[in-house]
Amino acid sequence: MSELTGGCPCGAVRYRMMSGPLFVNCCHCQDCQRQVGSAFVINAIIELDRLEVLSGELKAVRMPTESGRAHDVYRCTACDTALWSDYGGMPFRFLRATTLDDRGALAPDAHIFTRSKLPWVQIPADQPAFDVFYDPQVQWPAETQARWQAAMAKR
Repeated sequence: MSELTGGCPCGAVRYRMMSGPLFVNCCHCQDCQRQVGSAFVINAIIELDRLEVLSGELKAVRMPTESGRAHDVYRCTACDTALWSDYGGMPFRFLRATTLDDRGALAPDAHIFTRSKLPWVQIPADQPAFDVFYDPQVQWPAETQARWQAAMAKR
């Protein structure tokens, strides 16, 4: 994988992924739909220490979730664009993949929360889809599981 960089539309925040993501989810939950103002969000899950902020400042905005767990969305302080989220203080970022310079670089590995998918959204037949979520030990490759465990051990 070549280096992936991205940022907000105003250019104040720039970031770099220092590796590929653990996994890429296309989330169709109602929280994501409302928060991004779209039919779904594409989140690339990556460890905190593999996402480098190159410039700019971010602010964390606490958002409600159906689960009740803490969900902080990190936004550019200049243009307010959401760049990534974290959930409950876990050592991962859920990077909004469409903030990458190459917005098509990361295709979803799975579609989640399809129970609230808008009826006109068509999920490709070759992509796994789940009414709610999946079992990571089944869905994730061994390398992804190992990276997840290593990051969790550092907490």
